[in-house]
Amino acid sequence: MTIHLHWFLPTGGDGRTLVDRHAYGSNPAGKPSGVRAPDIDYLAQIAKAAERLGFEAVLTPTGTWCEDAWLTTAALAQHTERLKFLVAFRPGLISPTLAAQMAATYQRVTRGRLLLNVVTGGDSAEQRRFGDHLDHDQRYARTDEFLSVVRGVWRGEPYDFHGAHYQVDGGLTALPPEPVPQVFFGGSSAAAGPVAARHADVYLTWGEPPAQVKEKIDWIRSLAEREGRTVRFGIRLHTISRDSSADAWSTAHRLLDDLDADTVAAAQSALGRSESVGQRRMLALHGGSRDDLEIYPNLWAGVGLVRGGAGTALVGSHAEVAERIEEYHALGVEHFVLSGYPHLEEAYWFGEGVIPELAARGLIAGTGAEADAGAGVPLLVAGGR
Repeated sequence: MTIHLHWFLPTGGDGRTLVDRHAYGSNPAGKPSGVRAPDIDYLAQIAKAAERLGFEAVLTPTGTWCEDAWLTTAALAQHTERLKFLVAFRPGLISPTLAAQMAATYQRVTRGRLLLNVVTGGDSAEQRRFGDHLDHDQRYARTDEFLSVVRGVWRGEPYDFHGAHYQVDGGLTALPPEPVPQVFFGGSSAAAGPVAARHADVYLTWGEPPAQVKEKIDWIRSLAEREGRTVRFGIRLHTISRDSSADAWSTAHRLLDDLDADTVAAAQSALGRSESVGQRRMLALHGGSRDDLEIYPNLWAGVGLVRGGAGTALVGSHAEVAERIEEYHALGVEHFVLSGYPHLEEAYWFGEGVIPELAARGLIAGTGAEADAGAGVPLLVAGGR
């Protein structure tokens, strides 16, 4: 079982710090220096770098704070050749039949480069900005129906569905997608697990310590077995990889230099209001304290002091980061969705440093012998295939 490496597109803006990196939103003092706007030219640089370095796909987020993922990635597909796009979207905000049609069209336009990241949503305030007033568990129930309709419509013949949230008569997309996009899905709540078991191709978790990740894998795997299905697993992490461990940790510590106590407290208060069980698990890893942020060897929770969602980073030398990835892989994790600040530079640190280490361990396309033969040259692997 080889691993699949994916990178991240910062469609809300990018920068060198954990704060003030968003190009959108209120900022009375004006846009801070160093923030990179998510214009198509900059995002294309990241996408091209990811493709060149051997990442299979790039995850594009969803929300009111960033650009629309469907439109942005469709544009970036014209700047790349093999790179796939893991498009995050919120079910319930559009018709499931329309979503099925959009995915089918996307596959034809990009020649099969679409992956889907279904984000049910754990923040009611954010959902209400879209006009969605369902509560947490109702949103997951709706996602269950949404994905049933999408998969039904993809069969290429009229499909009927009558549920609590959707009433579809003769749902159809004239030409089904080829290939059918893989569905990535995450959620740590009791309401999320059964939905993942019934519909997910890849269950995606945030970067918790290995023991906690194993518990999630065992949980989803058992639920999927009851459904007669097999689910694969992925993990979402940041990375800070350098030629030496000391350099990597120095970089991590510098990311905290801009964070005063008030900034951290305000972020923790806002994140604490989230209904997301996964978000609460992220917060519990550090408790809002700067002390003991290395919660497992080379696993650093500093990002989660101010950032929602994925709040941990793999920090260390290229070999150490590869070792942690190998450890997660041994638990059953195949897909690694990675990122770092800024995303362009960190893609190169990982691609030229960690990917050869992973190839040498036989974890990705390419053998150890091939990696040795290409020593000193950026190794191109996976290439979106």
